[in-house]
Amino acid sequence: MDAAVTNIHTNLQKDLNTDVPSLSVYVVSPRGTYFTTVKGKNGTAVTPNTYFRFASNTKNFTSTAILKMMQDGWLNLDDKITANIPGTTVPYVPDVADWNFPHKNEITIRQILQHNAGIYDVTNDTSQYNIGGETYAEYMLSTNPDFQFSTADYVKVLTDHNLTYGSPNQVYHYSNTGFSILGEIVARVYSQKVNSTKTYGDFMYDKIVGSGSKKPLGIKFPELASDKQLPSPYVKGFIKYSDHDEVTDLKNASAHVAEGNGIGTMVMLTQYIRSVMKGENVLYASSAELMRTNKGAATTNGYGLGCSNFQGIGYGHNGATEGYLSMMAYDPKSDVSVIVLLPFWDLSSTSKFERCLNTLNTTAIEAKRTLGY
Repeated sequence: MDAAVTNIHTNLQKDLNTDVPSLSVYVVSPRGTYFTTVKGKNGTAVTPNTYFRFASNTKNFTSTAILKMMQDGWLNLDDKITANIPGTTVPYVPDVADWNFPHKNEITIRQILQHNAGIYDVTNDTSQYNIGGETYAEYMLSTNPDFQFSTADYVKVLTDHNLTYGSPNQVYHYSNTGFSILGEIVARVYSQKVNSTKTYGDFMYDKIVGSGSKKPLGIKFPELASDKQLPSPYVKGFIKYSDHDEVTDLKNASAHVAEGNGIGTMVMLTQYIRSVMKGENVLYASSAELMRTNKGAATTNGYGLGCSNFQGIGYGHNGATEGYLSMMAYDPKSDVSVIVLLPFWDLSSTSKFERCLNTLNTTAIEAKRTLGY
């Protein structure tokens, strides 16, 4: 496996014509646990217990939170988001003018999990709305790096500018903003159940990853703009632009709550994805199966409920946030989990960034193949 990952790293550096700080893979299988890391000239050492920002892998955790609430009878996947939380007179999302975004009354919780709700992505997409070529989130961060984001901010942009990809189940479109809304739903449902004001992070800590959860992990979901520091030890992210380079570690993660604010290690992600997919964590095996296989009417790429199907690798998610690329996946057939970490973006061209992103899949497949899977 060392030789295979070294070869992938060497070829990546050759194709990009630049130093790549590191490439690491962590595999747990019936035959044993394996870890390989390759360091470039400018890289720092990475271990299975090194913290990093795992970005959109967070979406799978949010899906687990929603499905846990479903199991407990706290919500129904096919409820409209305008419906009342079961047993209350309080709706899943605020019933105020700023939340009257397009198709709101037609959208269900399940459709948002599937990226089939038509909710415009105000943190990724500049096609329908931008400020000087930047997304709303990018613009706000450039003008005030300490801006405290909220889902209400994003939803107001949707409402004010009538932004939508279309009616639910008519088009599949990945949407960070949709998962931000799911984070708001998690917070509102939890608050109602405990009769106290709670946040998304509170539920994640109390029920999914914290000391009182079924499988305690040291995973963090920062929600405050001021909570920028990664726990130690951590690896910094690295971005190569056409005219300069940038090192990233401090980050205002409040811009990405519930869709990309997670922080953890390769060991933690392994323990999470294996236990959840095997029905050994907070989800029943049937709920994990639903997460993997329940696709929307407009879905064409195998995406389930906050869950990707990586051909030849397994089920899970990947993530990209400034300077970090990662993937977590579990294959129920072989009982093999794979975590890949590449703390590097090459933004000197679109094709070079895609080459970096594709390296996650290549590394995972080659690691499995080398071990005989």
